[in-house]
Formats: sequence, structure tokens, C-alpha cells
Amino acid sequence: MHFLLLLLGALCAGGARGQEGTIAPLATSCGADSSNIVCIKKYAAVMPYHFFREPSDGKVEDTFASTLVPNDTSFELVSTADFLVYDQERGMELLGPAPSYEFVFETTEAVHEAPVYVPYQNKLYLSQLAPPAGYLPQQVVDLNQDPPTLSEFLSDPPVYAPNGGTIHNGLIYWGASGGNNSIGGMETRPGIVTLDPRTNKTTYLLNNYFGYYLNTVDDLIVDKKGDIWFTDPFYSWLNALVDTAPQLGAATYRFTPSTGAVHIVDDSLVQPNGIALSPDERTMYISDTGAVNGLSSPYLPSTPATFNTTGKRTVYAFDLSPDGTHLTNKRPIYLSQDWVPDGLKVARNGYVVTGAGKGVDVLDPTGTPLVRIQTNYTVQNFAWTGAEFRTLWLMGQGGISRVEWNLQGPELV
Repeated sequence: MHFLLLLLGALCAGGARGQEGTIAPLATSCGADSSNIVCIKKYAAVMPYHFFREPSDGKVEDTFASTLVPNDTSFELVSTADFLVYDQERGMELLGPAPSYEFVFETTEAVHEAPVYVPYQNKLYLSQLAPPAGYLPQQVVDLNQDPPTLSEFLSDPPVYAPNGGTIHNGLIYWGASGGNNSIGGMETRPGIVTLDPRTNKTTYLLNNYFGYYLNTVDDLIVDKKGDIWFTDPFYSWLNALVDTAPQLGAATYRFTPSTGAVHIVDDSLVQPNGIALSPDERTMYISDTGAVNGLSSPYLPSTPATFNTTGKRTVYAFDLSPDGTHLTNKRPIYLSQDWVPDGLKVARNGYVVTGAGKGVDVLDPTGTPLVRIQTNYTVQNFAWTGAEFRTLWLMGQGGISRVEWNLQGPELV
């Protein structure tokens, strides 16, 4: 197929050059000489024929950079860039004068998730999920060391498969996604757990909905009132992290720890995943990663999820009601250019940031792509660190890396 396309491209080269509206060159090197930045002209909105991007079935490499554009050799720059800039004015501003990307730690192919930076320790906590199922120790990057070190730790009691996390009032809040009758000699179920980094002690805040097991507790945030908003897709069942099939539909909830009340706030997404709140707490962003899906029947065994490129891989924005308790006015703002939008956060200036496939996308609040960070591994999540929150740590299947740029992370409370 690829050979045929290249042959067709060669045969059509003359016609492609004469195509009205074609953008040329599609890509150019830009920015500081020391930074590997490529600017994409007008979002490559009109490519020269014949171009082709092969959709992925979850096994074939499918990235924007893998698009075949034989009649514009400038597009070859895309595959080797650390940063792709789509909006040059705003993109170069958020990158700063000398952005850098560094691959710091090689990891296993297990999912690495739930990164939480603890400023008073200057340490970054994160989790390692399956494979293998049943893995209990978590990981910590010590940023006080030069170079930083990566080590394991085990909380007391252990938390099985934290999949999303944040910090609030000095405590780490984790969405525990694993559930089993006997893991490490104890029963555990999906829920919300706090970890005190000073004592290593964990405390469950929530582990059921009126007796039903929660599905996954994939990601969470804490608002200024102390309410916890969390997503609950089926992924723990599909990834064999729980021993019980889903008992509830995939949904997003708001939990009030002071009363114990849990409120459903949306059940329209196929697989709600990342969740983030704008700095003014007027807009909620939630990603739907339903393109990665599988059977979730309580009457059938667990089977691995598969990827369908035509499935949901979209970031949605919602308005918060005036009292901050409900979500309204759902609208799609971004269709992921690669894979699915997994981890989701909002920068201090309101830009939306999401881990999507082999990279991280930076969007303005309307969903317009500004910059993409490119990696050599699938990014699940990320977190800002440092005194000014201008260092971004990325993690996923196969690696942990670090970006220095000008885009500040949210203020921690």
C-alpha cells in the first residue's frame, strides 16, 4: 500500500505542484538554534496530493508525523521535532526563548499515571499500573538530587493502581482504580484515597456508590470548596485490574467529603477519562476516550480493550452552574490528532493541556491547537514542578521525560 502511494505521488508530482491553494512548505525549522522546533504553516490545511495517513488499529503507528506527503520534503522535519508549533505567535510565547525536551528515565511498558508534585518535599509521586496486575509499590522522582532519581515506595496501607491524582491542603488525592478480594493480603476496591507524604499513611474517603463498586476512578480534581470531581470509566475491568465486572455505567461524579454525598454530573460520555477545571472554576474539561473500548457486561469475561479510530477521542468543555454543583452546556472543543486525550490539565493562563498518544497537546480554551510536544513513548499523564511551575514532567508506557518551557502550571492549594 505504501509503495503504491509513493508511486502515485511520483506520477502526480507535476499536478500536485500546480494545485491551487497548496501550502508550501508545510513545515519549517523555527525558534532558537538549540531547540528542536518545527513550525507548521496554516495547520497544513492544504497538503499536496497524493498524501495519506493510515488509521491505526492500535498496533500500527499512527501519528501526524507518519502522514505520507511525498511531494513536500519539508514534512520530513515533523517526525524528528521535539516541538511542533501551529500558532507561531502564541506557541513561541508559551515555549519561551529556549525550550528543551529531555528523556530522563526509561521505564517498563506498564502504564505510568497519577503524577502529583509535592512542593514542600520537591518530589514527584506517580504510579505504575499493569502489566503486571497486582503491582502495589508506587514510584517517586526525587528532584532534590542532581540528576533526579527514580525509586519505589509502598504506602501504609498500600493503594492498588492509583490512576489519577492531585494535591490539596498538603495531601495527595489519588483515584484508586484497582479492586480485588486479596491484593497484598487485603481487600481493596476502586475509590478515592488520600496519602500524607510526611507520614506515608493512606486513608480512604470513598469506595462505593450505595453499595455498588465504582468502576475505575480514572482521574480527579478538587475544587476550591473541597468537592472532588472524578471520572469513572470501565478501564479497570478491560485492563484486568478488578475482579468484578462494572456494576455502574461510565459516568462523572462530584463527591463532597464533608457529607459523604456523591452526585452524578454527566453520563453522556462513552469513556470519561481526564478531567480539569479552569482557573476561574467556570469551565470543566473532560476527555472521552471511547475510541479505546471493549466489552463491559457483568455476564461475560474481561477482554482487552481495542482501538477504533472513528470512536470518541474528544475533549469536551462544560459550564459550571452558578453554585458550582452541576455541569451544563456540553460542547466538543478538540478531536485528538493522535490516539486519545488521556491526562488533562489546565495551565495557569487557561490553556488546556492533554497527553495524547506519543506527545502532549497544548490548546487554547476554545480547543485550537497551539503546540505539540513529541515523545518516543505513549504519554498517559504529566505534572508541573519547580519553584515557578515551568518544568513539565511527562510519563507513560516506556519513559519519563522533562520539558523546560514558559507555560506555568496551575497554582496548588
